[in-house]
Amino acid sequence: MIGVCIPAHNEEEDIGRCLAAMARAVRHPGLRGEPVEVVVVLDACSDRTAARTRAWPVTAIETACRNVGLARAAGARRLLDAGARWLAFTDADTVVSESWLADQLSLQAAVVCGTVEVGDWTAHGPYAELARNAFLCAYQDRDGHRHVHGANLGIDAAAYRRIGGFQALACSEDQALVDKLERAGVPIAWTALPRVVTSARPFSRVAGGFACTLRRAWEQQSPRPQAMLEPGEA
Repeated sequence: MIGVCIPAHNEEEDIGRCLAAMARAVRHPGLRGEPVEVVVVLDACSDRTAARTRAWPVTAIETACRNVGLARAAGARRLLDAGARWLAFTDADTVVSESWLADQLSLQAAVVCGTVEVGDWTAHGPYAELARNAFLCAYQDRDGHRHVHGANLGIDAAAYRRIGGFQALACSEDQALVDKLERAGVPIAWTALPRVVTSARPFSRVAGGFACTLRRAWEQQSPRPQAMLEPGEA
């Protein structure tokens, strides 16, 4: 059985698109009919994410961790207990390609670190083009890259168990996990084959992380427009 883990904290706007794409990926002929269980970890959700998740044929589990490392760990534990041989991870604001799972498995690696495409940049307001250009200049969307994204990650279940899984980190839990795997000598495919499109949101649910990376290009050059201030900022 193949397992997919999707942590979600207040993702009512994006979870439907995420799960619609996943429904296509689990039916891909390249999987040769192997069962796939999708677990959405509803971490301290106070919006309609739970209701929208339960409209899909997935397993929803609820936590109150407010910690993406613990949320991913909870989902992985559920999938391992169910007998998963492969753990695939993505995010609730991400749309995977139809061949995403099949492409991960086709590489025959113990760990698959994929790249991401970024969706609509308009959330960056007047700095959308600046953010987009800075990202494209710095990012390596090719085989042999060294990026790590929880939105596009696959791990052999035995390797995951051996290194102890995700740590209780609110950010960069994916990088920490891959670092442990690399130190343990686990073979890693640094690949651009499995495709995903992720959100270009300028502010994530936690400090740091991918949203911060996207925002950094213009935030160092210009004051933030009033319309883009976070709650409590002046």
